[in-house]
Amino acid sequence: MDSITALREYCAAKPGSEETFPFGLDTLVWKVGGKMYALASVTAEPLSLSLKCDPERALELREQYGAITAGYHLNKRHWNSLEVDRLPPALVRELIDHSYALVVRGLTRAERERLGWQASARPDHLRDADV
Repeated sequence: MDSITALREYCAAKPGSEETFPFGLDTLVWKVGGKMYALASVTAEPLSLSLKCDPERALELREQYGAITAGYHLNKRHWNSLEVDRLPPALVRELIDHSYALVVRGLTRAERERLGWQASARPDHLRDADV
């Protein structure tokens, strides 16, 4: 996943995902249930993506990958920033999924049901115990 177009397509496929530009035309923000789960600079080179992350996992990822750092202009405990082109595409997709799952899990039951969100329908790495 090495382009803003690929990111947009991947995030747009998530139930209830919406694209917004609340911080100006340079920063694309994806939300679900009105809450942010991903931010990307549409003009930055290399492509940078910020994602919500479980705090313990966030630290582990930063130690393991030089292309993952504490969230830029975000709560550094809960957000990571990624240099997308320096990471395996499967990892980027997994981290987008993780961020989305964290946000959806925080929505009301009614909102989760509206999205069709069921723990049993999710991949193992996204179940509540692992998120």
